[in-house]
Amino acid sequence: MKSQTILVVEDSAMTMELVADLLEAAGFQVLKAETAERGISSAIDHQPDLILMDLAFPGLDGLEATRRLKLDPRTVRIPVVALTAQVMGGDEARARAAGCSGFIGKPIDTRSFAKTVAEFLHEAGGPAATPPGDGPPSGGAR
Repeated sequence: MKSQTILVVEDSAMTMELVADLLEAAGFQVLKAETAERGISSAIDHQPDLILMDLAFPGLDGLEATRRLKLDPRTVRIPVVALTAQVMGGDEARARAAGCSGFIGKPIDTRSFAKTVAEFLHEAGGPAATPPGDGPPSGGAR
C-alpha cells in the first residue's frame, strides 16, 4: 500500500522536527513548508493526502492560506487540519470557517498525535491507517 503523504506547514523548526519525526515513525511520508506561501505551492505541486496547517505566520497567515487552497480547484479536495497554539475561544470556529476540516491544539500529545492524524485521513475518505499510539486523540478539539 502506498504511504500517505502529509504536508506540514509550520514555521517553528522545533515543532516541525517533532511533528515530522512522529509522522515518519508512523509510516507517513512528510513534506515540509516553513511559510504559508510555500505550503500553498507545495500542495499544488505534490497533492498531499492531508495538510497540517499552522495558523500563525508573519505575512500570509494559515487561515488565509487555507481559504486560498479551498478556492483552488487543484487543492480544494485536500483536507486541511489546523495545527496551532491558537486555542482560545473562537479559534476553532475561525479555522473551520476558513475551510479547515479539523483542529489540533499545541502542544501536541506525542503518544497519540499520529493516530489522530490517521483518523483525520480516514474521515476524509482515505484508507484507514493504524499508526502506533495509545489513548484518546491528541489535544485540541476534533
